[in-house]
Amino acid sequence: MKQPQSPVQRWLVLGMLAGVSLTLFLVEAQFPLPVPLPGVKLGLANLVTLFVLARFSVKEAAMLMAVRILLGQLLTGQAVSLVYAMAGGAVSLCVMALCHRIVQDRSVWFTSVLGGVSHNLGQMAAAVILMGWGSTVYYLPFLLVSGVLMGLLTGIATQLFLRAWDAH
Repeated sequence: MKQPQSPVQRWLVLGMLAGVSLTLFLVEAQFPLPVPLPGVKLGLANLVTLFVLARFSVKEAAMLMAVRILLGQLLTGQAVSLVYAMAGGAVSLCVMALCHRIVQDRSVWFTSVLGGVSHNLGQMAAAVILMGWGSTVYYLPFLLVSGVLMGLLTGIATQLFLRAWDAH
């Protein structure tokens, strides 16, 4: 599919993608994974962030992610976790942007895995700052495994979506 030509078309597509991202976040929030660890989830909204990073720009991916995190946390009543979500999202986006510059579309799945792991590391850094090292360090191995597995899943899905997008 061709990229939007005019600025208005571009903003309309990005607005629709923000809506898709927020919808994925909200649906996922209604069906948490059967894992007894808080914060472990599929990260389906990251599909849209990766897509925008690959087909638009880092700036637009950052705007989309920030809007999704702010609205998602407010709509789910999880404003307390806003700091963790923003910290994880910011670290993740920086890592994914650097990785995507190197591997581009060849290995979106790899970019996503690094994004999942770095998101969890960003959240862990925020937790250490807010709660201290001792009460959070035990959680790190579970978050890293979760980041790899969920990042791989969303990365493969994004890579397939990018191929379908480009074919039309």
